[in-house]
Amino acid sequence: MLDKLKSLELHYQDLEARLNAPETYGDPALVAKLNKEQKELSPVVEAYRLYIRRQGDLADAQALMSDPDMKELAQEEYAQAKEDIERLEHEIKILLLPCDPNDSKNVIVEIRAGVGGEEAALFANSLMRMYSMYADAKRWKVEVANLNETELGGVKEVSFIVEGDGAYSRLKFESGVHRVQRVPETESGGRIHTSTVTVAVLPEVEDVDVEVNPADIEMQVFRSSGAGGQHVNKTSSAVRLIHKPSGLVVECQQERSQFQNRDRAMQILRSRLYEMEQERVSSELTEERRSQVGTGMRNERIRTYNFPQGRLTDHRIGLTLYRLDAVMNGDLDEIIDGLVTADQAERLKQNGEGR
Repeated sequence: MLDKLKSLELHYQDLEARLNAPETYGDPALVAKLNKEQKELSPVVEAYRLYIRRQGDLADAQALMSDPDMKELAQEEYAQAKEDIERLEHEIKILLLPCDPNDSKNVIVEIRAGVGGEEAALFANSLMRMYSMYADAKRWKVEVANLNETELGGVKEVSFIVEGDGAYSRLKFESGVHRVQRVPETESGGRIHTSTVTVAVLPEVEDVDVEVNPADIEMQVFRSSGAGGQHVNKTSSAVRLIHKPSGLVVECQQERSQFQNRDRAMQILRSRLYEMEQERVSSELTEERRSQVGTGMRNERIRTYNFPQGRLTDHRIGLTLYRLDAVMNGDLDEIIDGLVTADQAERLKQNGEGR
């Protein structure tokens, strides 16, 4: 591991030299590429440099223990340096784990009401609000691509794009079935109903990631429906794309022009096709690998929101919180941090580092 870290530090130094070289200034594309690579390497190089410094501190403290006047102070420094080194070793192992190539990408979030009729649709709307508030807190941008609402303010289905640094790395754990237990406003007897909503989180992919044959796509246009302004129901600006080989159907009606809606629909279609291929590859892995936290299969029940008790339970990591109101207002970091940690622990174990 130390040889690899030394090699990474040398490469980091080479990047610094290239960025400071006068001949680099005239090539903006190269500058952007080198900056990106340097930014990605920075956390592990900084951790490695601190690790080396603390090893030196450990050796110095050990040498001072033979001095009676310095022994007590040296013992304290020795214990602290040893603790820091152990912590840094663990941090470095995590930093050296292979990165998910999609982590830096924007995401497409699709929410669909499941079992529970109107109550499921109302909860789908609540989840859309929750993710939007979380995105706002992260200063990410949210753009709705398609929205199918009910008369009572629920959401049958919605697709929206979240643009921001690290959006996929945080939201990818949200894919799956979300179960809600609460008393609907329309329930006169006060009985608790159980409903479900399905969430899919897809990395936004580019043309180079997924090749789509134009001959395989049938495009239909129709008039937008629902709230949206003066243009609604006056022009056929909404777009429906049908990918004939897979049967996938994507609709987009939130943009002002047919061209914009088609462009957004193509983004979503490419991401869905990419996800289908990823799931095909994943299904070929072992059962142990498929059970890993964060696989995000759509049919997996991942979380329960119990409103009468103000309780949220994430079933993948056994986390229970009694602050449901805060979560529904976008305070998701404690849950997502727990899922990230569990995912890292699983990957360390599979890499042989957890033993």
